[in-house]
Amino acid sequence: MKRLILPVSLLVFSYGCISSTAEEKKETAATQESVTPPAPQPEQPAAPAAPETAIATSALPSAMITDVNNQTFNLSEYKGKKVFVNLWATWCGPCRAEIPSIERLAAKANKNKVAFVMLSLDDSFDKARAYAQNNNMKLPIFYPAGELPQLFNVEGIPTTFIFDENGSIIHQQTGSSDFDTNEFLTMLNK
Repeated sequence: MKRLILPVSLLVFSYGCISSTAEEKKETAATQESVTPPAPQPEQPAAPAAPETAIATSALPSAMITDVNNQTFNLSEYKGKKVFVNLWATWCGPCRAEIPSIERLAAKANKNKVAFVMLSLDDSFDKARAYAQNNNMKLPIFYPAGELPQLFNVEGIPTTFIFDENGSIIHQQTGSSDFDTNEFLTMLNK
């Protein structure tokens, strides 16, 4: 198992910042082993995938988040709009590099139909607030007000999720990107 984790970790690192601790990796590995159905025996058919996996990874999660004014609310309150969620941190260079393209995309997107959530994973929300203020960020930044849902326990950042109006994931990626494209604008505005 260790032979598999190291190459996967190195691959994730090349696309973003690693945010998991060794303990989180052990928990992730244990979770993956418990969700993965056992290998079929020669005389038995393969077991179907666990239904919780599909549910846990395909819907806008319920997550308590706090904004810069210390207002706390549930991320699921955005259901009915497309929701662009970016997991980032001030210490992550690729995260900082992609923020201007997200801001340009947000400026073009229909604000009545799309919500942008820049969810800071810094160890202190004060760091994210200071960074946003010092860099004239116009995007709304948030901080987890409790434990993150399983979907947001990612191996590396930046990680971006785009949910449709029904809360289904229509785009997910780990690693920095240029979001100021017609493809992303069309995805958000259609």
